[in-house]
Amino acid sequence: MDLSTRYLGLALPNPLVAAASPLSRTVDGVRRLAGAGVGAVVLYSLFEEQLLREAERNAALTEHGSQSYAESLSYFPEEAVEDHGPRRYLSLLERAAQAVAVPVIGSLNGVTPGGWAGYARSMQDAGAAAIELNIYYLPGDPHISGRDVEQRHLDVLARVADAVTVPVAVKVSPQFSSIGEMALRLDEAGADGLVLFNRLLQPDIDPETLTVVPAVTLSTAAETRLPQTWIALLRGRVRADLAATTGVEDATDVIKYLLAGADVVQSASALLRHGPDYAAVLLDGVREWMRRKGYRSVDEFRGMLAVPPGADGTGRGRGDYVSALREADHRAYGIP
Repeated sequence: MDLSTRYLGLALPNPLVAAASPLSRTVDGVRRLAGAGVGAVVLYSLFEEQLLREAERNAALTEHGSQSYAESLSYFPEEAVEDHGPRRYLSLLERAAQAVAVPVIGSLNGVTPGGWAGYARSMQDAGAAAIELNIYYLPGDPHISGRDVEQRHLDVLARVADAVTVPVAVKVSPQFSSIGEMALRLDEAGADGLVLFNRLLQPDIDPETLTVVPAVTLSTAAETRLPQTWIALLRGRVRADLAATTGVEDATDVIKYLLAGADVVQSASALLRHGPDYAAVLLDGVREWMRRKGYRSVDEFRGMLAVPPGADGTGRGRGDYVSALREADHRAYGIP
């Protein structure tokens, strides 16, 4: 069975990509993922806040050092040179890229179009085959308009894309008023790939301690339906490659995404639940399904159930909704 595919212009042995997660925080973790057969690995995300904090810290140390000895104008504190967090990330990226044969993709998590975006070039220089730009933004100010939110995404993309020559994929939220138009605008702005969708991890409330607490939950298979729907609608309508993410639990979920039109399928939760070696189980399941159906390559069935570019996606969506309601009525009440 030929599972080979292309994503962001990269040749991958198969369409299963290890999404950014704690599993890719070490070189050994990246090796285990690659050894289990994934087609590419996205490193854990480096946050804009980390880069800004390091820059502020270094500036303060430099200023302190420059005033310490009047006769030593070039004095620069060792702590500032080390730049611990970002430099550790670059070191990991460089060593991981050299340790495995599959592409290693750097991940930047940002929300403002600031100077931090230039760090993408450092990732490229360290060996990143591509950059995944994770724009994690919850507009909590009710005075911020939808257009302002959209423009922020486009501005961040522009800053990062201008800094690198490697491909840039944008991981986006499903919470736009018109996901389709936003996908088109990101595509036209130069995104080489769209990763659908980001999961916004809102905090929870503990009524006993009367505190707000972080809440991180792994995704479930039920969450595949929204990205699956939009991938089917966008297939053939955008130039950018489409990466599915969220909800992959078994090989069936991978296959559904590919049938909808995904170029690659990212997984984090399933690999965290079952371990990196579970990637081999997912791929074996895809191969077995292909054997039963008589497919020799992924390209033979990818996008088979996508909405044709000339079709009315809105009409299809409502038709599916009405059909689902009829089926529910039939099961519950016997109504034909």
